[in-house]
Amino acid sequence: MPIHAYLNFNGNCREAVLFYAQVFGTETPQIMTFGDTPPDPNFQMPEEAKNRVMHTHLVLAGSRVMFSDVFPGMPYVAGTNISLAIISENLDELKGYFAKLKEGGNVRMELQETFWSKCYGSVVDKFGIEWQFNYEDCPTE
Repeated sequence: MPIHAYLNFNGNCREAVLFYAQVFGTETPQIMTFGDTPPDPNFQMPEEAKNRVMHTHLVLAGSRVMFSDVFPGMPYVAGTNISLAIISENLDELKGYFAKLKEGGNVRMELQETFWSKCYGSVVDKFGIEWQFNYEDCPTE
């Protein structure tokens, strides 16, 4: 189970990922925007968020690197805009890592079902490193 780097941008993710795809000679990636998410009657999506990248990834030199824009209004600090993502087919393993890393840390999102995963969550550990957890019930790249 590899650990993947996740890079965040402040509105210029599409430009960055297309640049990296060209640099490394990869295929043009599929890009999911915040505007592509299912509508929520309890939340009006701001216009400025709709075209921002919610998720995309590239395989660069054999490693999966994931990318997204931060949601408008969310904190963004260049240089610390990276998290580590654990993508696994083993749900118990994900839950175990999450439980250990949240001790003394700050849970950003409890493990829960989302529209893209049966189990996703995020925690900043006691050393300030953000970890994302994503359950995939099929093989990953």
